[in-house]
Amino acid sequence: MATWNSRGLRGSTLEDLINITIERYRDDKLALIQKIPTPITPITIDKATRHITLAYFDQKSTIDYMGAVQGIPVCFDAKECREDTFPLQNVHEHQMAFMEDFERQEGVAFFLIAFTHRHEYYYMPFREMKNFWDRMTAGGRKSFRYDELNDRHFLAGTAGFTLPILEGIQKDLNERDDTC
Repeated sequence: MATWNSRGLRGSTLEDLINITIERYRDDKLALIQKIPTPITPITIDKATRHITLAYFDQKSTIDYMGAVQGIPVCFDAKECREDTFPLQNVHEHQMAFMEDFERQEGVAFFLIAFTHRHEYYYMPFREMKNFWDRMTAGGRKSFRYDELNDRHFLAGTAGFTLPILEGIQKDLNERDDTC
């Protein structure tokens, strides 16, 4: 069982950027997306500050965020990578299964990956992650390289958004329409 304090603040910068972005989308009435909390059992609480200092995760979390963008259900997970190679061990089988089921219900599932050493953000449609996942499960690479990614899916900050998530979703939807 993993403990809360063993993970430190990993991913907090990306999460902060996402939270700022989705709050603005909500304020502008463009989307309603929420962070999905991971259920925990507190073990140690600092009585002076009333902060949890040690806790155990009750169960595996499926995805980080879920909501709707103008009537379209969306879910995504946020990942950080400090190198040009992303280890697929950072994605879990239960996440892949949930996202696949979500897409079968006509939702849009994706990953937001921060390449922290490059200060770049990548919108990875579920189908792209599934290709890398399937390659791994067939005995291939257990990771993917930065240079394997589609240039069209890098997110460039625009119109006051560091993470223009809606632009990534729109490109994703356009590509789906092009393949139909």
